[in-house]
Amino acid sequence: MHKGKGMKFVGDSRITADRKPNVPKDYSEYPGRTEAFWPNFLLKEWLVGAVFLVGFLCLTLAHPSPLEGMADPTNASYIPLPDWYFLFLYELLKYEFASGDYTLMGILVLPGIAFGALLLAPFLDKGPGRRPHQRPISVGMMLLALASVIWLTYESAANVDWESRAETNKPVPPGEQAEIDTEDPGYAVYENSCLSCHGDNLQGGAAGPSLIGIDKSAEEIATIATEGIGSMPPDQFSGTDEELQQLVDFIVSVNEESGE
Repeated sequence: MHKGKGMKFVGDSRITADRKPNVPKDYSEYPGRTEAFWPNFLLKEWLVGAVFLVGFLCLTLAHPSPLEGMADPTNASYIPLPDWYFLFLYELLKYEFASGDYTLMGILVLPGIAFGALLLAPFLDKGPGRRPHQRPISVGMMLLALASVIWLTYESAANVDWESRAETNKPVPPGEQAEIDTEDPGYAVYENSCLSCHGDNLQGGAAGPSLIGIDKSAEEIATIATEGIGSMPPDQFSGTDEELQQLVDFIVSVNEESGE
């Protein structure tokens, strides 16, 4: 090349005078094996993501997330549950080798080994093949992790009566909340006999439904308190007839105020 031909001098540096457009490499010589990131691969990723997002939005519209009552730290009968995507870890902590004195094993060691193995899978299986049978280590570890998560999630969810749980712990709308007179003699009776299951404000809990907004007469409430109903066993109330009357009057008065 002759001096000055096709070159431009800028101080002591030399750069080419002709600029080539930024055109993606032609991958036509490798059909089906690779493609340009922009726009081919990125467009496919965007389309898959858009389909997933639309499906997820339709699912949330068809099945809204169930809401429960306001958290009550004094309700010892309520059994909290994590969201569905953590149920497998919740179930794992029920096993003897991952609970009690071995809690750290369940919350740190075992999940750390599992996720660490998935991160190391590409480095453990370096074969050039892309078919599942050509990558036995990666595919095997993935199937094992998937099967474990599905099984633990199923075991955790199968033992929960979701309908009963939602029914007994419904949220109370602000318009239906009633002011509780803790000085009422019936509240003292309620506190001794009913508070552990129905909450300190009659809002209900995991073991008992809300007592606000119920359509029951005084006689029906007295009968339920002594004889039980549904999952509520009999003889839950062990006070005197006078205390039973105070309890019934208290519950009726609360419902009258909430209905106004």
